Amino acid sequence: MRFLNFLIIPALVLLFSCKTEQKKDADSTSIEQSVPEKIANAHGIKNWKNVEEIRFAFNVDRDTTHFERGWIWNIQKNEVTRISQGDTVTYNRSEIDSTIAKVDAGFINDKYWFLAPFNLLWDKGGYSYEVSEKAEAPISKTPMQKLTIVYSSEGGYTPGDAYDFYFEDDYIIKEWSFRKANQKEPNLSTTWEEYIELNGLNISKSHINAEGNIKWYFTNILVK
Repeated sequence: MRFLNFLIIPALVLLFSCKTEQKKDADSTSIEQSVPEKIANAHGIKNWKNVEEIRFAFNVDRDTTHFERGWIWNIQKNEVTRISQGDTVTYNRSEIDSTIAKVDAGFINDKYWFLAPFNLLWDKGGYSYEVSEKAEAPISKTPMQKLTIVYSSEGGYTPGDAYDFYFEDDYIIKEWSFRKANQKEPNLSTTWEEYIELNGLNISKSHINAEGNIKWYFTNILVK
């Protein structure tokens, strides 16, 4: 699965993918978790099995402009409802056609912003990755660990894109960068902040760019 990222109003598109590794401990039969797994677990993915429905509104504030789009995701039925500017659309993700594809692209984008740590496992097999034990975070300039994922060159909305996740020993994401087509310099970097825990899910409510003039954030959050 890929993520379509509406960064600035009205829209700028981004996306993602995964290859995980598992290593056996030389002295036991246990399997060591990969870094993507550790990040997903730190954000509560083990509790995902208990989630029946998620509601959230994706917001973008840039200077004096505001964008908002609401979602209801019935996970058991795989049914999604979009609420935007007074218009409501409901569809099943197993039955997407050309008339609903644009709506679903918005859902994929907003869901990725909301649940990116979980996508590290949901996208398993769709990307390659590498880990740097020491790297400078793009905004705070703090030394952190870095996970870089590069999505497959086939499929998805923007194949071949790369994402850098910055984290410390707790494996909680603090910052990230998007690099279109795996180019060297980031197209976008933001913070991950205002974490809240909802039914065992550890969710970042707010992302701010380096200049401080654009904020991506979530409201009306409900996890059933």
